[in-house]
Amino acid sequence: MLLQNKKISFLGGGAMAEALIRGILKAGLVKPEQITANDISQERLHYLADRYQIQISLEGTAVAAEADILFLTVKPQVINQVLEHVASTVRKETTVISIVAGFTIAALEQALPQVPVVRVMPNTPVAVGEGMSAIALGTFADAGIGEIASAIFSSVGQVVNLPESLLDAVTGLSGSGPGYAFVIIDALADAGVRAGLPRAQALLLSAQTLLGAAKMVIETGEHPAKLRDMVTSPGGTTIAGIHVLEQQGVRAALSDAVIAAANRSRELGKK
Repeated sequence: MLLQNKKISFLGGGAMAEALIRGILKAGLVKPEQITANDISQERLHYLADRYQIQISLEGTAVAAEADILFLTVKPQVINQVLEHVASTVRKETTVISIVAGFTIAALEQALPQVPVVRVMPNTPVAVGEGMSAIALGTFADAGIGEIASAIFSSVGQVVNLPESLLDAVTGLSGSGPGYAFVIIDALADAGVRAGLPRAQALLLSAQTLLGAAKMVIETGEHPAKLRDMVTSPGGTTIAGIHVLEQQGVRAALSDAVIAAANRSRELGKK
């Protein structure tokens, strides 16, 4: 009901836009004819129209003018150009939701005075409906707009609401986190091959094990340390493996990776 009769537009029709379109439609939040996508690539637009039966347009200003909810899903290097092009046509009652990395709420509000803006940091697993998104509201965005943003991003995973000052930390943890997870999955699979398993089975065992462990944390609500203790028998195999992980500094390495990525996000945001 939050999005009933709302027109949703996307400036930028890339992978993140497609993931959101897919999630919104799968959740039944709106009908396909309520969504319009804009992109510089006609081929990409025709793909989106054929795949999801949504509306498409090469005219960014027209798309922005008619939107009740306007998504900015373009690359960071073109966001200023895009905003200069459409700013005069964006209505003050339009909600603008940006997923452009490093582009601050202050910059959005400078380009779009008095327009309610929302900044969101999603991660790549939104593509499979298991994303993690952090939402920060701008000056003119009220709780109702926050509910709308949460409903949309909940259609592609989990959502947290945080002040913008914490989005660099979010970038270091969940934004970059899939990359760390892929490294871990790959390393575990290699170890499985080393132990004698066929490659395909080792990769499945590795990926599904991490998926299952993550699901246990979320669905049980238990602290990971408690769940770890549940599978760590005295003198058993798991404690032998965990001892090696601690000895090799895996925990510290992951911690340092998150902090390094968060610091890099801050540096990029200043450019």
